[in-house]
Amino acid sequence: MNNIVNSLQKNNLVKEILAWKKRRDAVILAHVYQPGEIQDIADFTGDSLFLSQQAAKTQAKIILFCGVQFMAETASILSPKKIVLLPEINAGCPLADMAPAEKVKSKIKELPEVVVVSYVNSSAAVKSLSDYCCTSANAVQIAQAISAEKDILFLPDMNLANYVAREAKRKIIPWSGFCPTHHLLTKEEVVKMKKLHPQALLLVHPECRPEVCDLADYIGSTRGIINFASNNQVKEFIIGTELGILYPLKKNNPNKIFFSASNNMICPNMKLITLEKVLYSLQNMVFQITVPEEISRKSLIALNRMIEIT
Repeated sequence: MNNIVNSLQKNNLVKEILAWKKRRDAVILAHVYQPGEIQDIADFTGDSLFLSQQAAKTQAKIILFCGVQFMAETASILSPKKIVLLPEINAGCPLADMAPAEKVKSKIKELPEVVVVSYVNSSAAVKSLSDYCCTSANAVQIAQAISAEKDILFLPDMNLANYVAREAKRKIIPWSGFCPTHHLLTKEEVVKMKKLHPQALLLVHPECRPEVCDLADYIGSTRGIINFASNNQVKEFIIGTELGILYPLKKNNPNKIFFSASNNMICPNMKLITLEKVLYSLQNMVFQITVPEEISRKSLIALNRMIEIT
């Protein structure tokens, strides 16, 4: 009986959300680490930059971003004339927080000749201090486009920086940040899962530790992992990234089996948004995310340089 009641409540919530979405002329974006029910109501699902780019192409007046703070900021930078809403104001990113803008400024002063590349998982203020932005999908390409004579300060993720240094064969000065969710995955856990599922391919995100990446059959972004698993003939996969990605993988590949490399790979910030909060956000136009004009302008330069290269 409780399941029936819960299902009816959920259906009513979804109907209200869709009605308010139409009333507000909004587009709903959901990162693939969001809960499945949030992904189901979205107009677009994917990684953060892809979502922001899709939103910029639409005629919608309002962007409701089901993700975390830096993602909503990026959407605001790419769509400055649109209203950007984040349903949960406390949905931050520990990785982005590990590179405060003031500390980055100080480091740049120490290394005046360095080229600064910031991962999109960084604050707008840090993007504005950067020469280039990058994603996990194009970080190697961005590094290779920079003169080999130049040292690269890569922030904020040291694991992604190490991966880029190895693949791009460039001298990288890594920031000492990391994603707590991806850094949590250990070599021992991966070895155990590979023994349990010897026929499965291991797909991991480059935010994972180097010793974990060394064991992978494929290293890629969230979108890269989804595409690789969907297009590969193999039927079993061990997934080394946040658990939310299992929802679209299983939904789009019902004949394949997916195992999480670790059941502890949960980003608590990504799970803060609920259907109730999405509805409240649309009804009350909260929480609006804005980026100061000067920071937005400088950040856009770094983002556009990335887009031009890729």
